[in-house]
Amino acid sequence: MDLRIRPVADIKTVPLFDIVVDLNPRVSFGETPVGRRVLFGAAGGSFAGERVRGEVLAGGGDWALFRPNGEMALDVRLTLRTDDNELIYMTYGGRWITPPELKADMADPAKRYTVDPSRYYFRTQPLFETGSSSYAWMNDIVCVGTGYLVEGAVAYKIFQLV
Repeated sequence: MDLRIRPVADIKTVPLFDIVVDLNPRVSFGETPVGRRVLFGAAGGSFAGERVRGEVLAGGGDWALFRPNGEMALDVRLTLRTDDNELIYMTYGGRWITPPELKADMADPAKRYTVDPSRYYFRTQPLFETGSSSYAWMNDIVCVGTGYLVEGAVAYKIFQLV
């Protein structure tokens, strides 16, 4: 037995906020040496939780990479404006993995929003940065999120690790 291993607290989560990011039409960079790069630009949106709420400003987005195996790697940067007019930079990576049996439904514009999100893996790890004294606590937290599609947008439930 390795005596350097010590008991630590279990990881727990608490809800931070739900967010919906409205999307502009996608912009494709085409096939690159590492996969197909696509920009899903943020057109706006909103977020709401017990401790923070507000709007998603237009101009950010997801510089997603579709790997040769069809899995998607996320590279997201967003600007959030709180309801008391403070700015928060939100960034996250993540993975969206769709099982082969769902690929046709997810590619169908009429069906993709009806697919149960528990049937695919869509996870993120958001981090935040702000100069606001009211939200400075967000500079020092680590979060996880689970994503799903809604018509014209992507949505996430964001949880703080405690």
